[in-house]
Amino acid sequence: MQVRHLNVHLKRHRRPWQSFLEQQGITGFSPSEVEPITETFAWYDQHQMVATGSLAGNVMKYIAIDPDYQEGGSMFNQVVSYVVNQASQHGYFHLMVFTKPKYVKSFQYVGFTLLAQADHGAVLETGTPGIQDYLAKISRFSQSDHSIAGIVMNANPFTRGHLALIREASQENDGVYVFVVQEEKSLFTFKERYQLVESGTADLKNVKVVPGGDYMVSSATFPAYFLKDENDVVHYQAQLDGLLFKKQIASPLKINRRYLGSEPFSNTTEIYNQELSSVLPPDVEVKIVPRAQNNAGEIISATKVRKMIATGQLDQLGEMVPGPTKQFIARNVQTLQQRLDERKHQA
Repeated sequence: MQVRHLNVHLKRHRRPWQSFLEQQGITGFSPSEVEPITETFAWYDQHQMVATGSLAGNVMKYIAIDPDYQEGGSMFNQVVSYVVNQASQHGYFHLMVFTKPKYVKSFQYVGFTLLAQADHGAVLETGTPGIQDYLAKISRFSQSDHSIAGIVMNANPFTRGHLALIREASQENDGVYVFVVQEEKSLFTFKERYQLVESGTADLKNVKVVPGGDYMVSSATFPAYFLKDENDVVHYQAQLDGLLFKKQIASPLKINRRYLGSEPFSNTTEIYNQELSSVLPPDVEVKIVPRAQNNAGEIISATKVRKMIATGQLDQLGEMVPGPTKQFIARNVQTLQQRLDERKHQA
């Protein structure tokens, strides 16, 4: 048995890899699925591909084995162990995998821990730092605090809309955790977004700003490739996200309420809100808050702020963002516009 390293961004490598996966019933190869892949490994018996596995950062993807080589599980163990070892050589000692429920036990057998499982998908992890290490770093509220809220936001950038949502939660609860999504897929870096949320909420003494770590499931990591109907991806992603939050985050942190912003424009976010409203209760109450508006009655959104940055129309920023965000944009507008230009050329 020979293991080869493939570059699936090259046509000559991608064609046989994709053909093999399609034979195993995997049919999703959208750019959002394939482009994040950093490494791919393929096992050959003579000249025939019999197994494959890929890495997208610390996320394992496209694990597939020819049915003729599945008996006994030794091939599966070999593939997963090899991918884990390769990840560690590149500095990734904590890995996550999203898979079908029927494969959960196989991954558990090779050392993965189940984080959440829904009808059509499951998320597991292995290595360190794991979920317990993540939770250990979070400052807790007092035992006397009974109503603890949680808010998850990307804050790209932090707006007056985000602030209004946090202020309402702050007024209605003893404590509020604000989880800032940590992946680097936004115009503003995670460090920038985190600092702007911290600065914008500095006067709210019962608010703790927390990095989202690897535990706020996102479209960038949830693999749609094993789902037959792409329209169901948002539903299943939200279900897993909600279950992971409820079982692994909310329970140990004693979060009993989650705040969401209403979404009049995005059907995807509206579906997400509906699914979380179904999955989280009764353990975690869901409160959907109407989106904040500026003085002209327009809904405040980070999308509008990014458009203002792109066009250089910063005179109305004060109506859209808190002081720290406005000051940061003014100081770094050229850098932000350059990032926008680079994204446009990459698209």
